[in-house]
Amino acid sequence: MVIKTLSPPGAIKPTGTWSLATRAGDFIFVAGMRGIDPRTNKLVRGHEARIRQAFLNMQLIAQSEGASLRDAVRLVVYVTDMSRLRPLVNKVQAELWGGEPYPPRTIVEVRGLNQDDIAEVEGTFFAPVVARRGKAQEGHGQPDRPGRDK
Repeated sequence: MVIKTLSPPGAIKPTGTWSLATRAGDFIFVAGMRGIDPRTNKLVRGHEARIRQAFLNMQLIAQSEGASLRDAVRLVVYVTDMSRLRPLVNKVQAELWGGEPYPPRTIVEVRGLNQDDIAEVEGTFFAPVVARRGKAQEGHGQPDRPGRDK
């Protein structure tokens, strides 16, 4: 199986020893996205706006590989205050998905997130590689490579 590291144009920039996402076969694994405006690399203001931006950051990466939010097969959401933020996550997700069906989702309350943020969203997407087996796949990641990084 070929594993490709993804870093599409317009996405946020990783600030440490991690990648935004990886394609492994027909699946895209998106790292935890937060409410960072990719143009400024700063957190957006407002709880709902920040949660929405986290989902939009994840969406941009999925779309770079031909997937939509509806192609999500699993989501994990981390929030710092379940009772206050879970309703906002539900609202934003319902708006972005446009209604049922929704993917399986786990939501977990955590003590803290990077930069004192309030929410982080990660996702797994199904996006079949349909053509050009044997040719380099198009995309915005690093060149395809067999196996895992060492």
